[in-house]
Amino acid sequence: MRLLVLPWILLGVSSVQAQPSIVETLELGHSIVMVTTDIPGGSNGRGSGVVVSPEYVATNCHVIANSNGANIAKFRDGYQPIGLKANWKRDVCLLKFDPLPFKPVSMRDSKTLQYEEEVFSLSFPAAAPVPQISYGNIKGIYPFEGSSIVRSNAAFLMGSSGGALFDQHFNLIGLTTFKSPGHQAFYYSLPVEWIKELMDAPEMVSMKTNDIPFWAVPLEQRPYFMQVVIPYQNEDWAALEAIASQWTNKEPTSPDAWYFLGLAEEGLKKFAKAEQDLQRAYDLNQRDYDAMLALSRVAFNQKDLATLEAIQPAISAMDQTEGEQIAQQILKLKQGS
Repeated sequence: MRLLVLPWILLGVSSVQAQPSIVETLELGHSIVMVTTDIPGGSNGRGSGVVVSPEYVATNCHVIANSNGANIAKFRDGYQPIGLKANWKRDVCLLKFDPLPFKPVSMRDSKTLQYEEEVFSLSFPAAAPVPQISYGNIKGIYPFEGSSIVRSNAAFLMGSSGGALFDQHFNLIGLTTFKSPGHQAFYYSLPVEWIKELMDAPEMVSMKTNDIPFWAVPLEQRPYFMQVVIPYQNEDWAALEAIASQWTNKEPTSPDAWYFLGLAEEGLKKFAKAEQDLQRAYDLNQRDYDAMLALSRVAFNQKDLATLEAIQPAISAMDQTEGEQIAQQILKLKQGS
């Protein structure tokens, strides 16, 4: 399964003007490479990779797993790896080369990231001849195996697996890796800490493996942040409530767990409980714009003027138009009283 980036997509109303232009990212694109593989049966596979040191290119293991060989291409030149380091279950691989003539990217740990930060990805979707850019914001930061999986709305498609997710200072913050099915897809990137850890690991002797990436195991074995997506997309509120309840029990300090539980309760018209749990999500993470909007919806339904007035400035700071709509709701409630 190769999952990767739509070319030239602008996502997020408030992010357009602050995001770097295509011209500003041209130099950075020199550090993004196309990964090609020889697949048993005679066909070829393609993905993306990021130069993370003079000798190493990071990519997703599912791009190269069980292939007969891999190489990278840049500016019509090909380079053959001389070694491999792999964590198949995490889906992070490092291809080793004689020192490459490309500038390594700077890396930023996931623990320093914040919700709604503006980000952009660079990769080779659909075998594009040059790296393509996709803009978005960080929408989720999920603790997992000592680091955090990053979800953004910088969309990607086939060919972008192993591509780069960058912050506004051109620091690598993740490898674009997998997405949920459906039109309202969730897009996930792997943390750079896993790349750093892998640099100290021993080299592998083969690209063959029977290991399955954590995101491709049976649904019930996947992390809760993945299990909630399909019920949410299908508006199966009862199923979402059940999964999110398990999530809050296991991770009571996760704002996302309370957010999805609140969404389920809103869908089930349990508005008082929804407002309580969405308020908890907001209290745990006051940069979660989606939780703010959900809380404002439920508060308006409940005619909770105090909560609307408390949250309206935070919403306005992120989206002035949405903030003005909340202000109109506040005025409506005051006039109704």
